[in-house]
Amino acid sequence: MNMRNQWPVLPIVAGLASGLLTGCGSESGDSGGTGSSVVMGMSDDVLATDPASGYDPGSWLLFDNVFQTLLSFPKGGTEPQPELAKQCTFTDTRAMVYQCELKSGLKFSNGDDLTSEDVKFSFDRMLKINDSAGPAIMFPMLGSVDTPNAKTVVFHLKVPDATFPSKIASGAGSIVDHRQYDANGLRTDHKAVGSGPYKLDSFDKDKAVFSVNGNYKGTAKVKNSGVTLKFFHGDRTALKKALLDGGIDLAYRGLSASDIAGLDQQSDKKGIDVIEGSSAEVQHLVFNMKDPVAGKLGVRKAMAYLLDRDALIQHVYQGTATPLYSIIPAGIVGHNTAFFDTYGARPSRAKAAAALRADGISGKVKLTLWSTPSRYGPATDEELKAIAGQLNASGLFDADVKSVAFDQYEKDIAAGKYGVYVKGWVPDYPDADNFTAPFFGKDNVLDNNYSNATITGSLIPRTAAQSDRAATDTDFGRLQDLVAAELPVLPVWQAKQYAVARDGVYGLEYCLDASTVFRFWELSKS
Repeated sequence: MNMRNQWPVLPIVAGLASGLLTGCGSESGDSGGTGSSVVMGMSDDVLATDPASGYDPGSWLLFDNVFQTLLSFPKGGTEPQPELAKQCTFTDTRAMVYQCELKSGLKFSNGDDLTSEDVKFSFDRMLKINDSAGPAIMFPMLGSVDTPNAKTVVFHLKVPDATFPSKIASGAGSIVDHRQYDANGLRTDHKAVGSGPYKLDSFDKDKAVFSVNGNYKGTAKVKNSGVTLKFFHGDRTALKKALLDGGIDLAYRGLSASDIAGLDQQSDKKGIDVIEGSSAEVQHLVFNMKDPVAGKLGVRKAMAYLLDRDALIQHVYQGTATPLYSIIPAGIVGHNTAFFDTYGARPSRAKAAAALRADGISGKVKLTLWSTPSRYGPATDEELKAIAGQLNASGLFDADVKSVAFDQYEKDIAAGKYGVYVKGWVPDYPDADNFTAPFFGKDNVLDNNYSNATITGSLIPRTAAQSDRAATDTDFGRLQDLVAAELPVLPVWQAKQYAVARDGVYGLEYCLDASTVFRFWELSKS
């Protein structure tokens, strides 16, 4: 997800079943909710309440709790399991026909029946609207959806895609009520009708209020009587103050590294707990391959040899991230350490200088690193200034940093105005495919003019078609090695994921894992 955090790494399930998927967990027979309501603060905004539009972390947090998907990710796991569906399976050997059988008695929060018609409507609608800020970009492989009967849904794919179950288990697979949504346009009333554990009671610029959905039928066991989500619009100081003053019960996404480190040191005195979880959120420097400076391989190699990730993690992020040495993060099947193996863990001025000489470059390399202040984390500007400082300290570069508001930043990248810029990525689903195909496939999200025929013509299609995800290691290894050699991107860090809660708030350890699903229903308050 184009910026729509890993420690300790939770167990990762290697195989993605191509056959029958069986149930995980127990159905919630009593979904009325118990215990106190919980008030949560977040720095991110929720950009959409309509799942055909939202493709950002805040919106998906809402979708994951208000809407259901055919499959879902169990806490601590990365293999999708049945949710709305009783079972799902590929019915062919090529991973091109995927069939799901729905459970009986499904209803939306408003009491409307949920049938295969709603599933087909939801996917057809998303693809037809094809919103530029929506998740339709995830489904170029989806040809058509059939509904032989009220409980059966059949997806016909244009090309083999064994990761399709993971894609429909993400927020992009949210099912909406066909009676409540326009097939041709987005909702603009900030309301939502889903079948998930919660109902959206109200939504405005300052907060969203959720109550428990009594009609919910699924795997979640709701442990509270509702959640209020307060928005702090990037104001980290106000978010921290609200937590310490008791205005909110917990804070998620938006506290700075220094805030987290400071709160952790004072947790006993402040009556709060810092909860750390695994994450697959990553950040890269991206190179415009047509730029007259960054387009030179010698320049990119020199930067790879000079980047001191450990210093960045220590001084800028205060240990709240880990160094990243490949495009596929640690904890995801297929990860290797291609950049560590190629460029080493410690900076080398000698190797950087040699790389420049080999490309016929003499004199200092004048370079601007482009940043945007908050979209990819609150310390992004500080991080890029530190990287520029590392480059300049070598005597080989004359680098500076410019920071631009996100809207303009995206437009300028698309127009090819930047040579080096930062991009972050929160995965849509926990599979190596989601760290490769969106970056290097057709119409990729990086806009950096990079293409490699082996990657696009062979490695990505072959890994997508492999139902045994563990069997993709060799191909994903080759792909990562090619990227390290050609350097269209330079991986920087992989985040750890944090939430900070007041004493008496429980369940956050089940909300912070590599699936990126923040499970409201696991929260409780004494």
